[in-house]
Amino acid sequence: MTTDVITTRATPADVILRARRLWLKGQRIHLASLSEELNIGRATLFRWIGNKDLLMGEALWSLYDSLRQDAIDHTTGHGVDYVVGVFRYINSILLHSEPLRRFVHDDPEYALKILTSSQSTLHSRTVEANTRILKEQVAAGFIQPPMNLESLSYFMVRLAESCLYADIIGGREPRDEELEDACTAVRILLGGNA
Repeated sequence: MTTDVITTRATPADVILRARRLWLKGQRIHLASLSEELNIGRATLFRWIGNKDLLMGEALWSLYDSLRQDAIDHTTGHGVDYVVGVFRYINSILLHSEPLRRFVHDDPEYALKILTSSQSTLHSRTVEANTRILKEQVAAGFIQPPMNLESLSYFMVRLAESCLYADIIGGREPRDEELEDACTAVRILLGGNA
């Protein structure tokens, strides 16, 4: 009696999911190993995800986007308090994320490139997602920020990055107190009271 074995072919989503799992465990991601593990050719892997930097961006975005959705789902209210609440929720979890801290400490230069450069998938998508939240709050009449929303979103993301990566940007350990100061700054940028 023979047993039919159903094998499924890997997809681009499988590549991202596997990279994400490796990153969470603190393991290095090698495209050649991923290609072999998922039984796909290197050319296919590169066609699907591009280079390692792009794969890292996609994997980290998938984690961030999930966290962002949790923040939206768990933050009540509207207007300035809502936007600051989402900002605080996301960044307080990131501030204490062991995989993120490990990534930053293991290879600070590479981590900053992947996390914060203007060409970074994660950075640009974070700014876009943050801008959508701001636009929703403006459209509902809850906020009227005194500046362009895209610029405001960019500044908010850079504020968060300066707190989260203070150890490699400014030589001091990231702290909850600095995140609270960043929340106050976001409140002021939104036109709210400190």
